[in-house]
Amino acid sequence: MTTIRIDTSKALGKIKPMHAVGQPPFTGGFLKFDFTHMRHLTNAKIPYSRLHDVRGAFGSGRFVDIPNIFRDFDADVDDPASYDFAFTDVLIKEMYSYNVKPVFRLGVTIENQANIKPYHIYPPKDFKKWARICEHIVRHYNEGWADGFHHKITYWEIWPEPDGNPRLEINQMWRGTPEQFYELYDVTAKHLKACFGDTIKVGGYGAAELCGIFYDPEKFGIKFRKSEPDALKEKYDYRIVFFNGFLKYIKEHGSPMDFFSWHSYRGVSKTVAMDEYVHKTLSEYGYGDVEIHINEWNNAPAFVPENHGSSFAASSAAAMMLALQNGHADMLMYYDARIEATAYGGFFTPFTNEPTATYYSFVAFGKLYELGTQTETVIDCDAYGFYAVSATNGKRNALMIVNRTGETQELNIEGVDLSDARYYILD
Repeated sequence: MTTIRIDTSKALGKIKPMHAVGQPPFTGGFLKFDFTHMRHLTNAKIPYSRLHDVRGAFGSGRFVDIPNIFRDFDADVDDPASYDFAFTDVLIKEMYSYNVKPVFRLGVTIENQANIKPYHIYPPKDFKKWARICEHIVRHYNEGWADGFHHKITYWEIWPEPDGNPRLEINQMWRGTPEQFYELYDVTAKHLKACFGDTIKVGGYGAAELCGIFYDPEKFGIKFRKSEPDALKEKYDYRIVFFNGFLKYIKEHGSPMDFFSWHSYRGVSKTVAMDEYVHKTLSEYGYGDVEIHINEWNNAPAFVPENHGSSFAASSAAAMMLALQNGHADMLMYYDARIEATAYGGFFTPFTNEPTATYYSFVAFGKLYELGTQTETVIDCDAYGFYAVSATNGKRNALMIVNRTGETQELNIEGVDLSDARYYILD
C-alpha cells in the first residue's frame, strides 16, 4: 500500500519548467520547411526550446551557430552585411508563433567526428570581437538591429561542454585550454551585461556530466554509493576540476553569471545527486542564488532500440521531471524534441512522426505547469522509485504519479475529495 497525502492549502512554490526541451521539431522538403509539429510543444505547454545542435532538415551549416551567422571572422563586426540571419530568423519566428521561447546558445554545434578534422571548435582568435558578434546577434533578435526583431529573448548561453574531454585531440566541443574558455566566458559575459543589463540573462557553460563525484562521494559531500575507478575516471575527474576552476576564475574576475547550465544522461538518482553537488558547489563559491539549468538530459536514450517511445522511456522521463521539481534545478531541457532517427530524439516515432509515450509524459507535466503552484504532497511508500507532485491554481487541482518501483502499488490518496476526479493512465 502506498499512501499519498495532499494538502492543497499548503503552497510550496511555483511548478518549474521541468518540461522544456532542446531542438524544436521541424522537417523539410523541396523549397519548404514544415514547422507544424511544433504544435505538440504548444499542446504540452512547453515554454522553452534550447537552440543547440540545430541542424535542420538535411544538414547543418545554416542555423544558430556563430560561424553560421558570422561566416567570415575577419569581416566588419558592425556591418549588417557580415551576418547571415536568414535561416535562424525563420526558425525563431516560427517558434514564437507556437508560443515557444528560444534559449539561444552562443557557440557551436558538437563536432562528433572532430578526430578526423575539427572545424569550428577552436577558441575564437579574438575574444573581444567574438563578444561583439554575440552583442549584435542579441541586438538583431531583441532590438531590431539589421532588419531584426523585438523578441526579448531572455536566456543567452555561452558555449556548450568545453569540458568534454581532457584530451583535446578527441574533444568534440573545445580545442583550447580550460583557462582560454574561462577568459572567453569572462569577456563575453561582461560585454553582454554591459550592453543589455538585466534585460537578458547570461550564463553557461553547458557542463558535461559531473560524474566524477561518484568515485568518492563522501569527499564531495554527497550521499551516494561509491563507484570503482574505471576507464572513464580521467575524463570525469577532469570535468570536476574544470567546474571548480571555472567558478574560481569568474569569482576572482567578477564575471557575471545569471544561470549555470549542465548536462546529465544518467538515471534519476545520479542526476539528483549531481543536482545537489552543483547547488552545493555554486553556493560555496558565492553563486547560490543563480538559476540552475539542466539543459541537456535524457535518461532512456534509445541505444537499445526497444527503449524508443516505450513505457520505460516515458516513465523514466516523468520520474526525472517530478524528482527535480523537488530539487535545486530551475529548469530542465530534455535532449531532445527533434524529428530525426536518433537515439536521443525521444518525442517522435521515426518515419511516421507520431508522438511517443515519452511525449505524453511532458503533456502530463504541462498540466501541472499550467496550474502553476505546487502543493504539499507526502508519499509513504516502502519501495524506491515512486514519485508524485500535486499542483493547484486555486480552483482546480492535479496530481501526477510515476511508479518506477517495479511493483504494482495499491494507492491510498488522502486529503482531497476524489469523487469528481478524472484519471489519465499513460501505461
